[in-house]
Amino acid sequence: MGMTMTQKILAAHAGLPEVKAGQLIEADLDLVLGNDITSPVAIHEMDKMTVNGVFDKDKIALVMDHFIPNKDIKSAEHCKCVREFACKHEITNYFDVGDMGIEHALLPEKGLTVAGDVVIGADSHTCTYGALGAFSTGVGSTDMAAGMATGKCWFKVPSAIKFELTGKPSEWVSGKDVILHIIGMIGVDGALYKSMEFTGEGIRYLSMDDRFTIANMAIEAGGKNGIFPVDEAAEAYMREHSKRPYQVYEADEDAEYETVYTIDLAALKPTVAFPHLPENTKTIDEVGEVKIDQAVIGSCTNGRMEDLRIAAKILEGRKVAKNVRCIIIPATQKIYLQAIEEGLVQTFIKAGAVVSTPTCGPCLGGYMGILAAGERCISTTNRNFVGRMGHVDSEVYLASPAIAAASAVTGKISGPSELE
Repeated sequence: MGMTMTQKILAAHAGLPEVKAGQLIEADLDLVLGNDITSPVAIHEMDKMTVNGVFDKDKIALVMDHFIPNKDIKSAEHCKCVREFACKHEITNYFDVGDMGIEHALLPEKGLTVAGDVVIGADSHTCTYGALGAFSTGVGSTDMAAGMATGKCWFKVPSAIKFELTGKPSEWVSGKDVILHIIGMIGVDGALYKSMEFTGEGIRYLSMDDRFTIANMAIEAGGKNGIFPVDEAAEAYMREHSKRPYQVYEADEDAEYETVYTIDLAALKPTVAFPHLPENTKTIDEVGEVKIDQAVIGSCTNGRMEDLRIAAKILEGRKVAKNVRCIIIPATQKIYLQAIEEGLVQTFIKAGAVVSTPTCGPCLGGYMGILAAGERCISTTNRNFVGRMGHVDSEVYLASPAIAAASAVTGKISGPSELE
């Protein structure tokens, strides 16, 4: 049997002519990623190792994004730990206040991830870079420490599920709706330790921002990684953002997939994940009357320019409903600046929203939008577990920027068409 995209990338980085699902390999790494929460643990583990320095100061990225600017003494101590480590080892790609962004939006924007790479990160949503045709996956802080020290990581080669995307999405249907539909269909463990490989002519109708969103949430279906073929859109993105050479891998025609799903994008509707799992999905016409207290538009899933433009289009000339807090967080400083230059920030503020400097903040219940008991939030983030955004008796509903913005205006979960 032939190999999938993921298997070809892993074989190349393991120096093997081929690999098979279930095989244990050691692969060379192109990038090791950590943030202000996970990196201190890895740094303390490295202190226990008998190693001198890091394997390559250019192939480590340390991004301060979860509690930046620091929200309290503990978060300040964490960042100080990472800052001192980055300085000691002369880490090239260290991003702090003023040059930071949410890690999974920042690294592609900075050109640090390209097709054919093997990337590990001590953050579960590291799978985002599969949108560019890379193998990227989240690991624990101990694996991050070993990766920083040796430039290698062991993997069990994943089996694969193919998602054949056909048709053209209708208005207001985005990548977030596609991945929520898939997770609702297969469940939060439907792709457990499997590679989610997206193919089909429908991909050409998905922007790069859509693809980043879909790959980002592969982990929410249990996936080891999500990956897209490298087409003209992906190559154009890499040429614009990166000076690194990239390697295009294509699945063999006889590659083996455990399951193949065909999804007609034209048949999809805007989708919402109800508490307390991303698989608990309903289409917008099935939602009913669900009042909200807060709307969050941002995160590593939906804080890119396209997301902000969609939100601004809906909020233009309208007002956020009374008693609703609308919080908008651009994913990087570059996106924040562009949103200002395009007049989007003015639109948000005039509508009654607040705009934050880039941070993961509310997504993980950190700060900048914590929920009290009994409160409900419509959010463009990626998880809605119990207590994810605050009190255990609060509720998080996952949706696209279009639905989140429309809901902020109406005060209840709504689709954009309800504003017409």
